[in-house]
Amino acid sequence: MPRARRSARRRAPALAGCAALLGWPLAAGAAPEVPRQAAAAAAATEPGIRLTVPWLLVQLVPSPELWIGAGEAHFGVRWQVTPLLYSFGMNRKLSPWRAFVVEPLTRHAGSLELFGAPEYIARPGAFGERWILRGGVRAYFPLLHRGDYMSCSLGGSAIYAREQLGASYEAGVYTLFGALGAQVTYTPTAALRSTTITLSIRYF
Repeated sequence: MPRARRSARRRAPALAGCAALLGWPLAAGAAPEVPRQAAAAAAATEPGIRLTVPWLLVQLVPSPELWIGAGEAHFGVRWQVTPLLYSFGMNRKLSPWRAFVVEPLTRHAGSLELFGAPEYIARPGAFGERWILRGGVRAYFPLLHRGDYMSCSLGGSAIYAREQLGASYEAGVYTLFGALGAQVTYTPTAALRSTTITLSIRYF
């Protein structure tokens, strides 16, 4: 027994050395994985979005609306364009700026945009008097699932119609990744006083 114990003691350092030698390559091979995984998680790829002919054609499809004035109501259509948007709700490693083409998550996860919105109202009068031109600022805030399921917006704009200048205020709610929503716009200016309810349809 003493001889067996001495033999075991002699073999213990050798076994430990073999284990270290065998384990070292595994550890050395696994160690770089952590930085690689962290780098992959930290890496962020810009979407590379750009203006295309199909996208431009789809933007020509307007959103229907109901314009309600003093003792009258008329159907109309509205187009929307976003010259510039800043997103404060997206991945911080990506550029928060967008021009014209804006992904739904970038807009509805939280953003501030400049917008233009020409409208055509099917009401009596000369052709030029049926148009309303709007330009303003709108902020989006996520409500459910970072805005994919539901988001809302608040905004204000200057408008030009019937050779009159005015101001409007609006609020909206959106769903289905921002593709479908409802906006209510109120214009308190006396000469242009009206309320507009728009079924917002956005194609991305």
